[in-house]
Amino acid sequence: MNTPELRKQCADQLLANAQRVANMSAFVGLDGFVDEIVHVVDKRENAETFSRLPTIDLLAKRLAGAAGKSTNIELVTALTKLGGNGPIMANALASFGLKVTYLGNLGYPNLHPIFSDFAKRAAVHSIAEPGHTDALEFDDGKVMLGKHSSLKEINWANISARFGKDNFAKHFGTADLVGFVNWTMLPYMSNIWESIQKEILPNLKGPRRKIFFDLADPEKRTGDDIQRALKLIGNFETHFDVILGLNEKEAYEVGSCFSLKPDSGTPECLAELARKLAEKLQISTLVVHPVSYALAVSKGVVNVVEGPFVARPLITTGAGDHFNSGFCLGKLLGFSNEMSVLTGVTTSGYYVRTAKSPTAIELAGFLNEWPTKN
Repeated sequence: MNTPELRKQCADQLLANAQRVANMSAFVGLDGFVDEIVHVVDKRENAETFSRLPTIDLLAKRLAGAAGKSTNIELVTALTKLGGNGPIMANALASFGLKVTYLGNLGYPNLHPIFSDFAKRAAVHSIAEPGHTDALEFDDGKVMLGKHSSLKEINWANISARFGKDNFAKHFGTADLVGFVNWTMLPYMSNIWESIQKEILPNLKGPRRKIFFDLADPEKRTGDDIQRALKLIGNFETHFDVILGLNEKEAYEVGSCFSLKPDSGTPECLAELARKLAEKLQISTLVVHPVSYALAVSKGVVNVVEGPFVARPLITTGAGDHFNSGFCLGKLLGFSNEMSVLTGVTTSGYYVRTAKSPTAIELAGFLNEWPTKN
């Protein structure tokens, strides 16, 4: 569902609550990357001009054709930017106007320059060097090539020593929204959650708040690892309203851990898979965001909302993180799941069209000037 009436209602609510956003806080982590957005050269015409490979399939065929021989693939960096699920999501939340505190690996002992603008928008704390990602972008998706060795430094011992356990407990215990993302690439994230549950949760006081999790493509992790992470995520429900965000591929991978397999890839089958997953996980909200629409499940009820049409996105890396920030904004403002999904797809749609994170006012404007396919 996505009607002009729903969009107008959402825009009006965003405008009415703009001042409330400035009084909300978020504590987000724990990763950090330098992202290079990369195009793959198909044919080079001269030193300045080339045509790019438009699809992942064409790259796969070129690589397969080199088996037993060799080949040369030229990569051209179109943009270098801050990266990682956490910094992108936190940066988007800060753009809405939230007071954001970020903890991750953004350079140690000195902040990497790519995060300097981010540090002006948020209170940034870094305990390790960033990872590096070459994001090969195509018309039909992206291939993320990462160097992750520094992410091993994100562990409870370094958090306690370089940030401080008391400092961590203060932010974790007071933020309106807590976000832990990129579980897959952080090898000690489950151990960190376990330590939080043993050392921090028993002393928490005050009202229930929101906590958001994003696994980030767990295909390379074992089934046992994924099951452990999901159990730990569920344990946070004792003190928080837990939100787990998945893209379509991640939903299928998590579903396979519970021997759940949809009959097809239709929205109806994905919605049923999400409903069954939410029942298994026993969390407040499960969100699944394919490319053209998204859905959320709470208490067995599924809400599906179509996203804005974007014929030629300027950027796709970070679109999911912007969806997550928009959805969380809606939940923080007390919106229904349906309206929160709409704020999510609208935030993502704004970002891929402009390569910029919207303010809450700009988000309302985009809802009122919804793009059409015509």
